[in-house]
Amino acid sequence: MPPVKPLLSPSPERSAVMRAVKSHGTGPELKVRALLHAIAPGYRLNRADLPGKPDIVYGQRKLAIFVHGCFWHGHDCPRGARPPKDNADYWRAKIARNRVRDASTLAALAAMGWRVVTIYECELKDSAVLRRRLGAELA
Repeated sequence: MPPVKPLLSPSPERSAVMRAVKSHGTGPELKVRALLHAIAPGYRLNRADLPGKPDIVYGQRKLAIFVHGCFWHGHDCPRGARPPKDNADYWRAKIARNRVRDASTLAALAAMGWRVVTIYECELKDSAVLRRRLGAELA
């Protein structure tokens, strides 16, 4: 059996780049919010009292919306399935932890009676399809 390599932390330079990645108010999130504002304004952002702190929340409708980056959440599209080049073991483990956390968040919200919509970054390419999907969820 080959020796197991320990997971290395990212380099200081890579850590600085990763720290600069925003978690709120990202470009994809702003695009989804613009679509939602035209369909059904009146949402709240990042409600900390809900599991996973959803990006967008319609409280009376009990609808939580998450806007995920394909790479970071291991989506099955070409961008999400792209293997990391540097420190691959570390990033694969990180993405796997994100997926486990996402699944537990969805289960916790469902147990509380909330509906959840997850929108991946790649879905923003066709805004007409996304607008119809969001409209159906909000109807």
